[in-house]
Amino acid sequence: MAEAYRVVVVEDDADVAFYTKTVLEKRGGCVVETVSDPSLARAVISEFLPDVVVTDIEMPGINGLELMEQIRTDHPGIPIVVMTAHISVDYAVGALNAQADEFLIKPISASDLVTAVMRLAADGRANRSDKSEQAPESVLAIGAHPDDVEFGIGGILAAHRAAGDTVTILTLSRGTSSGQHTDLQHESLAAAEILGARLFLEDLPMKALDAGTAAVDTIARVVAEVSPTIVYTHSVNDDDADHRAVHEAALAATSAVPTVSAFQSQSSTVDFRPSKFVSIDGYTDTKLALVECFLGGDGIRSYLDPEFVLASARYWGRFGGGTSVEPLETIREAAPVAGTAVPVAASSISEA
Repeated sequence: MAEAYRVVVVEDDADVAFYTKTVLEKRGGCVVETVSDPSLARAVISEFLPDVVVTDIEMPGINGLELMEQIRTDHPGIPIVVMTAHISVDYAVGALNAQADEFLIKPISASDLVTAVMRLAADGRANRSDKSEQAPESVLAIGAHPDDVEFGIGGILAAHRAAGDTVTILTLSRGTSSGQHTDLQHESLAAAEILGARLFLEDLPMKALDAGTAAVDTIARVVAEVSPTIVYTHSVNDDDADHRAVHEAALAATSAVPTVSAFQSQSSTVDFRPSKFVSIDGYTDTKLALVECFLGGDGIRSYLDPEFVLASARYWGRFGGGTSVEPLETIREAAPVAGTAVPVAASSISEA
């Protein structure tokens, strides 16, 4: 017999909480934990590990939309049902932007509540089961300079780590493309520590990147050591000669890797043509923490300004995938999107 679905109900109205708990227990056979104080919900969810969270929107201290953002950060794969007594477009848009899986208007019939919770619980448990059978991905992110990878795909890498994938960052030089602040070793190490990634910080001179051979050999050595199944690197559509050289070197050295994509840099040209739009909702704070590591030393480079980083992610969100998005050009993809590019439980991918 299948284990009963586990549900956390976050509701400050005692009568509504009792009704919801009773319906789900009696009609759905669920194990239900109720939370009247939304500020305690995050801890309860982490301890109880429910199949579904049911939450009200209008609550004291923290509202349901804010709570959803926290849940998506802590447990991206848990389905969320939002309840409200107010029929409002603003509420509906807010809930959808926060990635609610179901939006129910009070008073909610017992049949509608049970149907929604049981469906989402079954889907969520099936998705987790499918993922538990998959081997973790080995992700290699290749950049020419410190901050290239963190700026381009910091959110995607955070999603990979949350899904249990291993992440390796290979940075081929220690300075910026302008030559200012020639050693960013400490900054690179700090960012890798935040991410929980392995770091290969090389010290190739810029001319070696242009020449290509040294870069190819370096990338090939790291590929042989970490055996990546997914590689992210620069796009060829870039004004920076080092970025273009690393793109070419990466293609030469990763020919056996099944999935390779190119990320956007601060110097990408208008010819950058992404075909994937990967949601980083729930991981923007991590991305900001990564790029913040590089704000010292030679001063704030404009593309690392937090407002610019967030605005760029919101801009790409208009193409689908989520509210905040990182774009990718597909170079090679040997497996279906849902199984390889980014953990589905962590974020969604839209194809152009």
